[in-house]
Amino acid sequence: MRVVKLIIGIISIILFMLIAFQSCAAGLGNALAENGEISGSAGLFLAFCMLIAGIVGICTRDSKVGGIVSGVFYIIGGLIGIASYGSFSDLFIWSILCFIFGAIFIIGSIKMY
Repeated sequence: MRVVKLIIGIISIILFMLIAFQSCAAGLGNALAENGEISGSAGLFLAFCMLIAGIVGICTRDSKVGGIVSGVFYIIGGLIGIASYGSFSDLFIWSILCFIFGAIFIIGSIKMY
Protein backbone atom coordinates (compact mmCIF):
# COMPACT_ATOMS: atom_id res chain seq x y z
CA MET A 1 0.00 0.00 0.00
CA ARG A 2 2.97 2.30 0.57
CA VAL A 3 3.87 2.22 -3.11
CA VAL A 4 0.27 2.93 -4.16
CA LYS A 5 0.13 5.97 -1.87
CA LEU A 6 3.44 7.20 -3.26
CA ILE A 7 2.27 6.81 -6.86
CA ILE A 8 -1.08 8.50 -6.21
CA GLY A 9 0.71 11.34 -4.40
CA ILE A 10 3.03 11.92 -7.35
CA ILE A 11 0.12 11.77 -9.81
CA SER A 12 -1.76 14.29 -7.66
CA ILE A 13 1.12 16.74 -7.69
CA ILE A 14 1.40 16.46 -11.47
CA LEU A 15 -2.37 16.81 -11.91
CA PHE A 16 -2.29 19.90 -9.69
CA MET A 17 -0.39 21.77 -12.37
CA LEU A 18 -2.79 20.67 -15.13
CA ILE A 19 -5.95 21.38 -13.14
CA ALA A 20 -4.66 24.75 -11.93
CA PHE A 21 -3.86 25.81 -15.50
CA GLN A 22 -7.27 24.66 -16.76
CA SER A 23 -9.02 26.37 -13.85
CA CYS A 24 -7.26 29.66 -14.53
CA ALA A 25 -8.36 29.47 -18.15
CA ALA A 26 -11.93 28.59 -17.13
CA GLY A 27 -11.97 31.41 -14.58
CA LEU A 28 -10.79 33.88 -17.20
CA GLY A 29 -13.46 32.61 -19.58
CA ASN A 30 -16.11 33.00 -16.88
CA ALA A 31 -14.94 36.53 -16.11
CA LEU A 32 -14.94 37.57 -19.77
CA ALA A 33 -18.36 36.02 -20.39
CA GLU A 34 -19.72 37.58 -17.17
CA ASN A 35 -21.88 34.49 -16.66
CA GLY A 36 -21.54 34.38 -12.87
CA GLU A 37 -20.12 30.85 -12.78
CA ILE A 38 -17.51 29.91 -10.21
CA SER A 39 -16.17 26.76 -11.85
CA GLY A 40 -12.72 28.29 -12.36
CA SER A 41 -12.37 29.16 -8.68
CA ALA A 42 -13.75 25.78 -7.64
CA GLY A 43 -11.18 24.12 -9.90
CA LEU A 44 -8.38 26.00 -8.16
CA PHE A 45 -9.66 24.88 -4.75
CA LEU A 46 -9.84 21.30 -6.01
CA ALA A 47 -6.31 21.58 -7.41
CA PHE A 48 -4.92 22.83 -4.10
CA CYS A 49 -6.77 20.09 -2.20
CA MET A 50 -5.12 17.55 -4.53
CA LEU A 51 -1.72 19.15 -3.99
CA ILE A 52 -2.07 19.13 -0.21
CA ALA A 53 -3.42 15.57 -0.18
CA GLY A 54 -0.63 14.39 -2.47
CA ILE A 55 2.11 15.93 -0.35
CA VAL A 56 0.62 14.67 2.90
CA GLY A 57 0.09 11.24 1.34
CA ILE A 58 3.71 11.01 0.22
CA CYS A 59 5.13 12.25 3.52
CA THR A 60 2.93 10.07 5.71
CA ARG A 61 2.52 6.94 3.61
CA ASP A 62 3.46 4.77 6.59
CA SER A 63 0.96 6.48 8.89
CA LYS A 64 -2.65 5.52 9.39
CA VAL A 65 -3.71 9.02 10.41
CA GLY A 66 -1.79 10.65 7.55
CA GLY A 67 -3.61 8.48 5.03
CA ILE A 68 -6.96 9.42 6.50
CA VAL A 69 -6.05 13.12 6.43
CA SER A 70 -5.04 12.81 2.77
CA GLY A 71 -8.27 11.00 2.01
CA VAL A 72 -10.30 13.74 3.67
CA PHE A 73 -8.54 16.41 1.59
CA TYR A 74 -9.29 14.42 -1.56
CA ILE A 75 -12.95 14.12 -0.60
CA ILE A 76 -13.22 17.83 0.25
CA GLY A 77 -11.74 18.66 -3.16
CA GLY A 78 -14.16 16.28 -4.83
CA LEU A 79 -17.14 17.80 -3.06
CA ILE A 80 -16.09 21.32 -4.03
CA GLY A 81 -15.71 20.24 -7.66
CA ILE A 82 -19.00 18.34 -7.85
CA ALA A 83 -20.91 21.18 -6.23
CA SER A 84 -19.86 23.80 -8.77
CA TYR A 85 -18.51 22.37 -12.01
CA GLY A 86 -20.85 24.40 -14.30
CA SER A 87 -19.51 24.81 -17.83
CA PHE A 88 -16.04 23.56 -16.83
CA SER A 89 -17.02 19.93 -17.39
CA ASP A 90 -13.49 18.60 -16.81
CA LEU A 91 -13.97 19.57 -13.18
CA PHE A 92 -16.53 16.76 -12.87
CA ILE A 93 -13.89 14.25 -14.00
CA TRP A 94 -11.30 15.62 -11.57
CA SER A 95 -13.88 15.45 -8.77
CA ILE A 96 -14.58 11.78 -9.44
CA LEU A 97 -10.83 11.12 -9.50
CA CYS A 98 -10.53 12.87 -6.12
CA PHE A 99 -13.24 10.64 -4.69
CA ILE A 100 -11.45 7.54 -5.99
CA PHE A 101 -8.09 8.67 -4.57
CA GLY A 102 -9.75 9.56 -1.27
CA ALA A 103 -11.40 6.16 -1.02
CA ILE A 104 -8.10 4.41 -1.75
CA PHE A 105 -6.31 6.39 0.96
CA ILE A 106 -9.02 5.99 3.59
CA ILE A 107 -9.68 2.29 2.96
CA GLY A 108 -5.96 1.58 2.70
CA SER A 109 -5.30 3.38 5.99
CA ILE A 110 -8.11 1.58 7.81
CA LYS A 111 -6.87 -1.82 6.57
CA MET A 112 -3.24 -0.94 7.32
CA TYR A 113 -3.18 -2.52 10.78
